[in-house]
Amino acid sequence: LLCRYIGVPRLPNSCPLLQQHGYSSTAVNKSTASYSYVIVGAGSAGCVLANRLSENASDSVLLLEAGPKDKQLGSTRLSWKIHMVMYWPRGRVWGGSSSLNAMVYIRGHAEDYNSWQSEGAEGWGYDHCLPYFRKAQTHELGADRYRGGDGPLHVTRGKTSHPLHRAFIEAGQQAGYPFTDDMNGFQQEGVGWMDMTIHRGKRWSTASAYLRPALSRANLRTEVSCVVTRILFDGTRARGVEYQQHGQTKKVFADKEVILSGGAINSPQLLLLSGVGNADELRKHDIPVIQHLPGVGCNLQDHLEIYVQHRCTQPITLYKAQKPFHMVKIGLEWLLRFTGYGATAHLESGGFIRSRPGVPHPDIQFHFLPSQVIDHGRVKSNIEAFQVHVGPMRSTSVGWLKLKSKDPFDHPIIQPNYLSTDTDVWEFRECIKLTREIFAQKAFDPFRGPEVQPGPAVQSDAEIDAFVRQKADSAYHPSCSCKMGSASDSRAVVDPALRVFGLQGLRVVDASVMPSMLSGNLNGPTIMIAEMAADAIKGIPCLHDPGVPVNRPTTLETQR
Repeated sequence: LLCRYIGVPRLPNSCPLLQQHGYSSTAVNKSTASYSYVIVGAGSAGCVLANRLSENASDSVLLLEAGPKDKQLGSTRLSWKIHMVMYWPRGRVWGGSSSLNAMVYIRGHAEDYNSWQSEGAEGWGYDHCLPYFRKAQTHELGADRYRGGDGPLHVTRGKTSHPLHRAFIEAGQQAGYPFTDDMNGFQQEGVGWMDMTIHRGKRWSTASAYLRPALSRANLRTEVSCVVTRILFDGTRARGVEYQQHGQTKKVFADKEVILSGGAINSPQLLLLSGVGNADELRKHDIPVIQHLPGVGCNLQDHLEIYVQHRCTQPITLYKAQKPFHMVKIGLEWLLRFTGYGATAHLESGGFIRSRPGVPHPDIQFHFLPSQVIDHGRVKSNIEAFQVHVGPMRSTSVGWLKLKSKDPFDHPIIQPNYLSTDTDVWEFRECIKLTREIFAQKAFDPFRGPEVQPGPAVQSDAEIDAFVRQKADSAYHPSCSCKMGSASDSRAVVDPALRVFGLQGLRVVDASVMPSMLSGNLNGPTIMIAEMAADAIKGIPCLHDPGVPVNRPTTLETQR
């Protein structure tokens, strides 16, 4: 999508925007119909599991992916193209959405994970999650109490000298917010430089970080163009899956476990298609009930965001990057040196603030971009402009998804219930008002032209509310639709070991298991979830690092 934002040409897919890798075949006997583990979905979590579970040479692993390998990431066929009223692209390729996203690496706040634990996800507090963030990561700034130094996922810090990024960070401080030197470390609150999953100028998806290094293992097999249509059960035990590949129906069996890593839409959909969900809904579609679990597909949560845009009075935005001459120049520089506009996601600065007094940790996030985005980047900008993507992090609106039919190729019915509470409506008003306040600071005086969006005519609360309902878009962070929790929670689908309640040999490992929404982007946390799950599956005691210091506001009586 960032490719479309700035008009970069389609390049081999090792560019952070579009990459190419060569993949060797595995040595697993292709006539084998049974594996220790069958993983459904080669996305952000599935690639991690394929690597970690195949570390044990005595276990065989099959990884099934509906999409292709990640050879040409500019193709529209690499998304599930889920549409409601709103556009919801989801990765359908090796690496999943980590191969398509904006490469922003944010973990969320420590209190998000402590809240998970208090909601019934025992063992998922920050002191247990942080070691797995470190285990996954190699940060270019080196290891410390918060950052990892020898993990497969390379993370870099924004290096731009772009004056608009610097203006945003300076303006945030002029507005009264602190500077933070690491949004993923001691202090999330404030404005600063973003971390990104980029390595030596190339996108570093989980396909690059985890799957590719493991492909030479004889006990790992991968299959692409496989749409899994149902889980095969023997009573209440998952024994394998049935899938469609190149027009043929195939079955494969798991000696130990079937693991669903299809994401917050596909994992609950597959459970429902397989007879796991609300029994009344399943019977409507003539699907035999294997396990009545009313929480499947419920508790769906997402981040909604709005773009606040200004014209720029100087010709320094990414507007020229969409011109043919500059597109060629960008492509050549990247191909020759892996540097330049093709080697960054451009969302290099941002921030986290609190919406009002009394909020204990940030609940509004900023992504700053020195460009204008129209319709998810599908329409080119025709002006020099800059913008902030801004939205609440912990909305109180909760949605759901249900089957449209028993046809596995039908997208489910999705109802996110955006802006269905007064709290969410109020928070969006504050998002726009606080962003306008930052853009009004002295640091933007040399660059600030007229406001493009919402525009000077949008001032009253009613006008802001109407604008938000018309223009807000998904930040592409669906989650929580197979909620992790305790057995007493009627909405919970999996236990803290991510095993589906009432069944054996079946786990869900992806963003759908989050009990509640995090304060930040979801790719890094999804990788962490898969790292912790891999240890649980292998019977390895959970890592633990108690007492890690975390910044907290000196007072809750003020908003900043």
